[in-house]
Amino acid sequence: MVSRNLFDFLRFRQFYQFQTISVSSLYGTNRAQYCQSKQGYVKAWDASPLPSKWIRSYCTSAKFLHCRQVRLFSAVSGKGSSNEQQQNSPKPQLLSKLFPQTAVEGTENEQQQEKHRKEEEAEKESSWKRMKFGFVFFGFSVSAFCVYTVWVFGAPDRDAEGNIIVDEFMELPTFQQYFRRMWKSMTYYQKMIQEPSREKLLPDPLKYPYVQPPYTLVLEMKDVLVHPDWTYQTGWRFKKRPGVDKFLETLAANYEIVVFTADQGMTVFPILDALDPRGYIMYRLVRDATHFVDGHHVKNLDNLNRDLSKVIVVDWDPNSTKLHPENTLNIPRWTGNDDDAGLFDLMAMLVTIATSEVEDVRDVMTYYKSFENPLVKFRENQRLLAEQMAEREHEEKQRNLPAVQRWRPSFLGGGR
Repeated sequence: MVSRNLFDFLRFRQFYQFQTISVSSLYGTNRAQYCQSKQGYVKAWDASPLPSKWIRSYCTSAKFLHCRQVRLFSAVSGKGSSNEQQQNSPKPQLLSKLFPQTAVEGTENEQQQEKHRKEEEAEKESSWKRMKFGFVFFGFSVSAFCVYTVWVFGAPDRDAEGNIIVDEFMELPTFQQYFRRMWKSMTYYQKMIQEPSREKLLPDPLKYPYVQPPYTLVLEMKDVLVHPDWTYQTGWRFKKRPGVDKFLETLAANYEIVVFTADQGMTVFPILDALDPRGYIMYRLVRDATHFVDGHHVKNLDNLNRDLSKVIVVDWDPNSTKLHPENTLNIPRWTGNDDDAGLFDLMAMLVTIATSEVEDVRDVMTYYKSFENPLVKFRENQRLLAEQMAEREHEEKQRNLPAVQRWRPSFLGGGR
């Protein structure tokens, strides 16, 4: 049918030579002026002597060419469309026509992707709502806590009958009163952590007729008197240092023995009860008596209520006594070995200081502080002192002998 219409169209152009007539002039948007597709003739040429057959053939051919032109224009214009149209355009129609099941699967995949995208958006929106609710709840909680803190710690103190106790903040406005009291309470608890629990760690010295030892000896408990040890069979236990019983018994006559440690009282007291059943240790000071300075529990001797010229501190950690290094005797740390004799050397040194009646022990501590191991240096000094004393005794004996006895051996040819 199409071939026949084209053939009639070409014959029509050959006979009448309508070379300038366009397709749109014969079949345009205004169908009423030019042709009617249902009846297949041109209205403007009703009076023409042309055969109606040729006219119908021309109109049909023109209509065919116009449709082909429109399709061609649509295809060409589609090449220059935007990327968005290419992305939104369906899959190739050839595969969908040949294999209809591919079109169905593609549609299902698109629907699943769209559903998944909607679910993700809904989840994001729900997560953002939960986050906003969390922020609001957190802000409300912090605000309520701050208000409660100011109300509790800033309230004025009351006596046993419930009456308000007048303080130095009563004349200020209400808000300033509560804020000042709260700040004072917070600094008070801070001081409780950083400063000792009391100003005088020891009671006043004993007076006559009681006997007050002339010197005060402050000892660290851990790794000086005992050493913590742990095994699978026994767990944690504290090992007694060799010679600790003799050490305490000997020094108790001339020293006021005080154990001062940074450990908790619930740990220290049972150990000292087992270590010193006779009570040679007069006082026990634990963590609440220390100063907390730069991350270390420091022993402040100013609160000891004793004359510092008569106070000796024995410790292995320089950080715990850094406020009074001139009163400190730093000895090596005991690691639990059974052949240790450090307490015997320390006992000899302290007995020598007491019997020598040293006026200011800080001079002696400063001298031994310059050595890495003060006990070894003291032992060496004791050996030299013993040799000097032996030589002096020998000289005294020789000086007291009569002259005949002193020279008789040399006169007879013998040695002196």
